Amino acid sequence: MFKIKKLLCLALAFIGFVASAQSKFPDGNVKMIVPFAPGGGVDSAARLIAKQMQANLNVNIVVENRPGANGSIGGKVVQTSTPDGLTLLFSASTHALAKQVMANAPYDPLTDFTYVARVGEAPLMMVISPGLPASNLKEVMDAARQNPDKWTAGLPALGAASHLGTLMLAKQGQLNLATAVYKGTSPALTDVAGGHAQILIDSIISLQGMAKSGKVKPIMVTSAQRSAVMPQVPTAVESGFPKFVTASWYGIWAAKDTPQERVQLLNKAANEAVRQLTKSGAFEQLGIEPVTESSDEFRKYTQSYIAENAELLKGAGFKPE
Repeated sequence: MFKIKKLLCLALAFIGFVASAQSKFPDGNVKMIVPFAPGGGVDSAARLIAKQMQANLNVNIVVENRPGANGSIGGKVVQTSTPDGLTLLFSASTHALAKQVMANAPYDPLTDFTYVARVGEAPLMMVISPGLPASNLKEVMDAARQNPDKWTAGLPALGAASHLGTLMLAKQGQLNLATAVYKGTSPALTDVAGGHAQILIDSIISLQGMAKSGKVKPIMVTSAQRSAVMPQVPTAVESGFPKFVTASWYGIWAAKDTPQERVQLLNKAANEAVRQLTKSGAFEQLGIEPVTESSDEFRKYTQSYIAENAELLKGAGFKPE
């Protein structure tokens, strides 16, 4: 009996050792691909998350910017990578709508990736060129309606929350608003600051720095209540547009067929990073609302998000480009 118990204990110890070895993240660098230019909201959020996840997983995580083609260049890098969890995509809601906004999308975001974690949401903010006389949402809409040829809205990417927010602006303000697509937030914001484009709606993360410095003029935020990072800026609801409430969100994806055990490790590390960044106040400083979900909850959320916003794009008469 003693020998049987001893053998059982040894067997259990061996199983525990194997499980521990398998659950340890492999040595070597992890690449976190950001499919937009440095300095934007997605990039800022990615670098915060990567630094904290690096500590949680005890591996080196390198953030790599791969902008272009509406985020699909970076997305393609991850989609075609080895499915081992060592190459991750950190992107925004833009990624989910690739098939809805691109005539020849190189992948299907729902079926060609593994969902790891959704980590946060951020309200959008509208800014305009500093030299324009308008100072509130009604004045912007009146001016754009009266002189549509003098107003162009910058779009950091098609299908991005900024694009959807701009469509909502045009719909609710009955505007015929020209748009210009950029390779991320930073170049669009630079053009608005210089007066080459007049309007930009994007995450408050991306715009608050230049808005606070006076290089662009903040007009409104799209949250239901004012944002703690710029409490002086009214909401669209306060400005007379009760249905103008929307946000951007951020998530992490891996290549299709990444082993579930690896996905669970990454999901746990990402959720813990969110909790730590929330506790430290780092998320609040950027204006990010924390989200912690399982990988399956993230996938289901995305399915409903795509269905809802496909209707918005269709109703606006948008044609994939």
